[in-house]
Amino acid sequence: DPACSGTGCRGGVSRRRSRQCIADTDFDDVPDFDAVTGSKHDMTIKPGEAWGRRVPRPDGLVTVRCDQELVAALTDSDGRLIAVGAGDLARTLGVTSSNERAGNDRASVNEFTIDLLDVRLDGVSEPIIACAHVVARSPWRHGHFLSGPILAVMNAEFIGEWEVAPRGHPNDGRVEVFDVDAAMSVRHRLAARRRLRNATHIPHPLISTRSIRTATWTFPRPLDVIVDGRHVGRATTLTVDVRPDAAIVYV
Repeated sequence: DPACSGTGCRGGVSRRRSRQCIADTDFDDVPDFDAVTGSKHDMTIKPGEAWGRRVPRPDGLVTVRCDQELVAALTDSDGRLIAVGAGDLARTLGVTSSNERAGNDRASVNEFTIDLLDVRLDGVSEPIIACAHVVARSPWRHGHFLSGPILAVMNAEFIGEWEVAPRGHPNDGRVEVFDVDAAMSVRHRLAARRRLRNATHIPHPLISTRSIRTATWTFPRPLDVIVDGRHVGRATTLTVDVRPDAAIVYV
């Protein structure tokens, strides 16, 4: 499991896309949202549009420190307003350790609508909820990342220190998919792993990429499935559905 570490409105939000944080926008000019979780808004970001709004700091704002805590808080029924203080989604939103500490006393914060992911293993009807990413790879006894297929489904831009999805945006109604061919050699896998730090692992002829709203993958043998850094089981079939505009968070 990932440590709850890492963390306003930096180019960490897909700096290679024409997305725009609006930390300095007058919040009176931006439409209101009517729910915090589970609701549908016709607000999914489109290319060239501003994303988010500056608002007065809500009373009772609760800060979470990792992606798993964020999902747990968002799926809780007590209606708390949630700020992201660390984790891979937080880093995608531009949160750093320095500006997160400074932000604790700010009179205003940035409000963002985000997508969530419904993840199903082997056709199970009840989904596992993800906010940042889903990874499927071989178990340790079958080579881990050095052997077999690897699948990364990215709502966030980062997995830890790796910049996996430089085009990732957590509110465009899609996820970025990276599919490593089982035929990739160990040498190329190690090289790609090193290049993940600065997002130079792609393009590569044995790493396919695409952007999807929903997809199902079937693997020749069970793979470990890791959701937001937590191992949730093994599966031969994996389905991911994007839930657009599923939650609101604060930075």
